[in-house]
Amino acid sequence: MKQYFLGVQQPEAGPPPDNLDDIMRDLAALNDEMRAAGAWVFSAGLHAPSTATVVQARPGGEVLITDGPYVESKEYLAGFSIIAAEDLDAALVWVGRMASVIGLPIEVRPLVDE
Repeated sequence: MKQYFLGVQQPEAGPPPDNLDDIMRDLAALNDEMRAAGAWVFSAGLHAPSTATVVQARPGGEVLITDGPYVESKEYLAGFSIIAAEDLDAALVWVGRMASVIGLPIEVRPLVDE
């Protein structure tokens, strides 16, 4: 089975939706269903971009460490999942269901095979 990265894209800071408890409950149920089907590999939420630290190698062996996100954006990566599926079409079925539950765009990318 191939593995796919699902990146949940969150709009720039705003209040959480009024139905956040319902969304989280429905997402947990979907994750349980994916586990039972053998499709769920891993998932996690991420703190806001303001908590990020960026580390860059510079010429001469210098390492530059800066606070905050690497790029400014109106959207940011709020969380991610790794799922396993036979192919992209099968992965997109799960992703479509997840997008319906959380109401946010999800970027789908295949992981590089080892």
